Amino acid sequence: MIDPRDEIVEHLGAMRAFAMSLTRNSALADDMVQDALVKAWTKIESYQPGTNMRAWLFTILRNTYYSHHRKARREVADVDGEMSASLAQKPDHDGRLQMRDFNKAFDQLNAEQREALVLVGAGGFSYEEAAQTCGVAVGTIKSRVNRARRQLAVLMQLDDDEVMEATDIVTSGIVGKQKSVA
Repeated sequence: MIDPRDEIVEHLGAMRAFAMSLTRNSALADDMVQDALVKAWTKIESYQPGTNMRAWLFTILRNTYYSHHRKARREVADVDGEMSASLAQKPDHDGRLQMRDFNKAFDQLNAEQREALVLVGAGGFSYEEAAQTCGVAVGTIKSRVNRARRQLAVLMQLDDDEVMEATDIVTSGIVGKQKSVA
């Protein structure tokens, strides 16, 4: 029986051409092909011998490209450093105190609520992605996030109109309001 890994090499040229058609950038295309090959190599047991290896590899490559594209949309290019130079930093002592209070309150939430907040708030997952990751309905994730945020506000003694001044983006994502992606 032939090892499916041996067949992967036959498709490298076609994979690179496909990646070029997606990215229009040779360096990025090479990175995408490399990432897809690593994924294919590590998940080779999921390939079903006798099926179309090229289609399997192209699917991995396409999914790699879309994952990269989604991630890139959330990033801001700051080539000359102009944006980062304009950012201000809050005093560290306020942030440490608030972070300590936040950590205490966050630890008091149940595991399901913490998981939902981390996925949706800190991880940047959509409600749908978080629901799929947890194996529950979208409404369940929305409910867990909402209940968790309300519980955090109670535990941290925040008024309805009061916003916690978070010093890091992860904490801001957890305690902030998430727009529904429906």
